[in-house]
Amino acid sequence: MKDKKSINNIEYVLVGDYYIPDLKLPHEERPFGKYGRMHREYPKEHNPMMFNDLVLDGQLWTYLADLNEQVQERLSLIVEQMKAAEGVTEELKAADQMAWIRAMNSIHNRAEEIVLEEIVYR
Repeated sequence: MKDKKSINNIEYVLVGDYYIPDLKLPHEERPFGKYGRMHREYPKEHNPMMFNDLVLDGQLWTYLADLNEQVQERLSLIVEQMKAAEGVTEELKAADQMAWIRAMNSIHNRAEEIVLEEIVYR
């Protein structure tokens, strides 16, 4: 059994002649997805103190998973609003599938640009 010590609520383990922090990451099962991966490098480059705090507290994965969920919800909302505003309906889909696909691709791309600016790269 290794010798353990606690200082400032951090557990340390004696390894050889040195005490090293016994860090444990929280168990997070949610994936952080496309938008979490896109955002991961942003705080590292633009806000390294926040990034280091998240890493040291073991909260980076949770932070990125929360951000990904927030982006997905916002993206869905914007897409639905744009569909209603531009008259992209199921009737259009039934009548002219290619026009519907073009309209939906356009809406999705514009909505994604909005959420990238609003959430991912902030």
